[in-house]
Amino acid sequence: MELRDYQWEVIGPALEGKNIIIWLPTGTGKTRAALYVAMRHLEMQSNAKVAMIVNKVHLVHQHYSKEFQPHLKDKFKIIPISGDSETKCFFANFVKDSDIVICTAQILYNALQSDSEEKHVELTDFTLLIIDECHHTQKDAIYNKLMEVYLQKKFTGHRKLPQILGLTASPGTGGASTFEKAVDHILMICANLDTWRIMSPQISIKDLEAKVKQPIKQYDLVPERDKDPFGDKLKELMTTIHQYLGEHEFNTDFGTQMYEQKVVEMEKHGAETVDRRKRTCAMHLRKYNDALFLHDTVRMKDAYDFLEEFYILEKFVKDSRDETDVFLYRLFNGNSNELLELSSNIEYENPKLKRLEEILEKHFQSSSNSRGLIFTCTRQSTTYLLQWINSNESLKGLNIKAAILTGAGSNQSKHMTQNEQKDVIQKFRKGFLNLLISTSVAEEGFDIPECNIVVRYGLMTNEISMVQARGRARAEDSCYSFLAKSGGRESQREMTNESLEDLMNQAIKYVQNIPEREYQEKIKHLQRESLTERMMKQAKEESKKKFSASDVQMDCRNCPAAVAYGSDIRVVEGTHHVNINPEFK
Repeated sequence: MELRDYQWEVIGPALEGKNIIIWLPTGTGKTRAALYVAMRHLEMQSNAKVAMIVNKVHLVHQHYSKEFQPHLKDKFKIIPISGDSETKCFFANFVKDSDIVICTAQILYNALQSDSEEKHVELTDFTLLIIDECHHTQKDAIYNKLMEVYLQKKFTGHRKLPQILGLTASPGTGGASTFEKAVDHILMICANLDTWRIMSPQISIKDLEAKVKQPIKQYDLVPERDKDPFGDKLKELMTTIHQYLGEHEFNTDFGTQMYEQKVVEMEKHGAETVDRRKRTCAMHLRKYNDALFLHDTVRMKDAYDFLEEFYILEKFVKDSRDETDVFLYRLFNGNSNELLELSSNIEYENPKLKRLEEILEKHFQSSSNSRGLIFTCTRQSTTYLLQWINSNESLKGLNIKAAILTGAGSNQSKHMTQNEQKDVIQKFRKGFLNLLISTSVAEEGFDIPECNIVVRYGLMTNEISMVQARGRARAEDSCYSFLAKSGGRESQREMTNESLEDLMNQAIKYVQNIPEREYQEKIKHLQRESLTERMMKQAKEESKKKFSASDVQMDCRNCPAAVAYGSDIRVVEGTHHVNINPEFK
């Protein structure tokens, strides 16, 4: 197995048995470096057992089929175990019979907590834990729950603890905006992972730079629409709903995440107080807000189609004669013709789409081998962007073969299965597709071929997302475009992210240079603090007033009818809540 100089440099301490975090950019072979550490660990240590821990199901099969199985199948027994495989029911048996286990963090955590002989394992059954995307080891994330088990054992005198190897492209700043707070965040991740050092190339930096091609970054900022009659009409209807509720002072920041949070709170309050009128209006306001999001992202027609589909489905499913339902249906139906007419006026079409069209024309005209990736915020917008690309006359001659790539599970739009995701990526790799339109799911984890154009389309995310999305533009002379409204919050956030990335780099370098004794004292202090805080939190949870299961009544979301009681519910694997009452409808 061949490694590059920078890979040899970063794994050095891990080969000596030390706990480290490997910090390398996307596409530079973090997994391959970890694979070599796992191989040497199994060769050199008696009774060794390795667990590769991931935070997403698809990564179990990806790491197994792309890295571990091809390189180590002749030497070691490797088993992939995830939530969608039956092997999880006999987790302990498979761990006992295997050298390397690749599994989700949740599966391992469930096995640690399980009383079942077939499932239960101890953390000390493993001698090496490799934690993929380890920057997620913080707060209440599943990685951190796993590491808390490790730290509890450490502070109660267990000596045979597994070696820890973390992998990340971007630890982030944890929301910090000062150097001191950014250092605290990096130290906290190191403490959570019991890390001896964060390793990044120091001597072989030139070798890394030769491998990583930095894309040309451009800000593609477009002015707002001069006039927005369609958006104004949607806002007018939202105002009418607020007035129907008797609210004459309300948040008018329509079409923003802040407004969405307010509406979610309103819906929750309506449900808690059995105020059906408020809860139903809040649900409809949220749909109008989603339509404004779409209006800002894709075509006016798409926003209209989204709303129309919602009202057709609502009418069909509910067929309600309730006063509030009747008011809301009539409000939309009475204005739908005007909305449809406004949505057809190309004079007021989304200027971001015109700029996106120009970017795609430039990059797909110049090369028949172009590969592109467009990141957008929601599953809905991936669907509508694909429709726009497929129906765009200017793009039809460019041989663009586009598809969407989204995550699993959604209550708003259709999700992709794991097999569908694999199929799309396979077609992209083989050239049957050359443009993916994706949510944040493609930022980390997926083994996606290098692209020569990556567009972040109107996104407002953190510095980790920015760094990882940019890491997808790895082809020669590649371009990373940030496309948004000029002077909007999205472009301001992207500029802030650049500053936060610099802050993260400074904080990591500072932590790497802390004298070892001082560093170890800081880490131990943070670990003790974290465990104490966790114990206090657990005690507080346990002291909360508990109700007997039969006294807890669950009401229908759409009406105040009781549909279940707490005694009907069973918890499976500490995660899934299942109603076992056969009378449940």
